[in-house]
Amino acid sequence: MDIKILGPGCPRCEDLMKRTINVLAELNIAANVEKVADIKQMMTFGILSTPALVINGKVRCAGRTPRPEEIKGWILEAQG
Repeated sequence: MDIKILGPGCPRCEDLMKRTINVLAELNIAANVEKVADIKQMMTFGILSTPALVINGKVRCAGRTPRPEEIKGWILEAQG
């Protein structure tokens, strides 16, 4: 599973990174989690605001910090 956290490094972006890592640990799921701060890379996903969560190439959330329950649902869905 490939997860990207898109954002410049603001507190909301850092919070999203922590929440995502905590959910992965809770579910005992291994994933490649990458922080993307490069504007050009972020623009390839078509997001207009950060933070954004991308799971397996699909933007799941942008412009807000999702609840852990939402992140859990998206990860489980992506896992199949």
